Amino acid sequence: MHDEFSVESVYAELLGRAPENKMEPRLAPLFRAMDVLGEPNKAFPVIHITGTNGKTSTARMIEAGLRAHGLRTGRYTSPHLSKVTERISIDGAPVPDETFVRIWDEIRPYLAIVDAELAADSQPRLTYFECLTILAFAVFADEPVDVAVLEVGLGGITDATNVADGQVAVVTPISLDHTELLGDTTGDIAVEKSGIIKEGAFLVSAAQPVDAAQTLLEAAREKNAEFRFEGVEFGVENRSVAVGGQMVTVQGLAGRYPDLVLPLHGAHQAENAAVAVAALEAFFGGGTRELDIDVVRTAFESVSSPGRLEVLRTAPTVVVDAAHNPAGIAASAQALQEAFAFSKLVLVLGILKEKDAEGILHQLRESYGDEAEEICLTQSKSPRAIPAGELAELASDLGWSEENIHIAEALDDAIEWAVERSESHNDLSGGVLITGSITLVAEARILLGKEGV
Repeated sequence: MHDEFSVESVYAELLGRAPENKMEPRLAPLFRAMDVLGEPNKAFPVIHITGTNGKTSTARMIEAGLRAHGLRTGRYTSPHLSKVTERISIDGAPVPDETFVRIWDEIRPYLAIVDAELAADSQPRLTYFECLTILAFAVFADEPVDVAVLEVGLGGITDATNVADGQVAVVTPISLDHTELLGDTTGDIAVEKSGIIKEGAFLVSAAQPVDAAQTLLEAAREKNAEFRFEGVEFGVENRSVAVGGQMVTVQGLAGRYPDLVLPLHGAHQAENAAVAVAALEAFFGGGTRELDIDVVRTAFESVSSPGRLEVLRTAPTVVVDAAHNPAGIAASAQALQEAFAFSKLVLVLGILKEKDAEGILHQLRESYGDEAEEICLTQSKSPRAIPAGELAELASDLGWSEENIHIAEALDDAIEWAVERSESHNDLSGGVLITGSITLVAEARILLGKEGV
């Protein structure tokens, strides 16, 4: 039995609440919690990030840039890969266990007050994600941090993180995801995500579909916020593949930043880097002051993004990538083909129930074609995982050859099969890609001996 004051016991307590995929579209309880805790959400400036894909990678790049400037940072992202403390980072590292537990113990009585008030009003008590978000604010205020980088959990308007007033609002690429909650078009989804743009703030946006861009532009004007869009005021000037990543030149809002070494793969990560540079320019000088190129280079050389086109072993090369929607699959496929040039690729795929499984499978076929004929359908241990057999039936219906479909309910069996199939090709340029849900990628990292972030 775990000690009462352990990370594990706190995590178990959090899991006893409404789960992460049951976020409540509300903010009043969060503001109430901030009030009873002394408004920790106002204790530091905030860079707030929303979007469909690329949020965590962009958050890590912005954080690296802030730290390279000598600032003490807090970063709140989700979900975690191996341990819940990863979600709340101090100066680039997961919050220490002792701090995580101590602050939770300190705020628990105040959360009980809010829970009681919600119950009296016949509302659900604070959810798992709401509690973690409140804990993050409390940790950042206690440290204290100089600036916090916050990633929304879902949407923007009523996301728990939106009790913060972001000085800079960052929107990464918007595509269709969580359509049952956010809307059926990218324009509708952008309405939700524009909720993080606060009065007088500064909007930095990645290149967007036309309807999403127009929505963000109108929201910024309504809030008297400065706005800059990738492809208009800033962007990637050029990029080239390099060992372990790429070399990128970014045209920012106030300066040009040539030959940045970025140890991440793909055009999408270069674009995330451009967004991060623009966000840093907006934060430090309102978009009018050039950053020190040496500081930017130092920052980007240190960036990592665990679980995003991450190599876990070689001979054969095994890559994991948390691409959980069709747009993410397309971006990672382009990057994988560019960086690794596999002649044959064996796929291992697991998807959560709330995701567009049909769209993901269709995009995999379209992106890889004959390069990835063999696929193993599996499932993570998450109760939200689609059973492997159901995924296999869907793959067959979508045109995957049944002789090339393998089913393995256990991920370790799936990985073993995929490695054997890759080795059987007697081709040193073959590889294995484990992709789909973040829960699958997290389990694969642990199985292959990579637990840290």
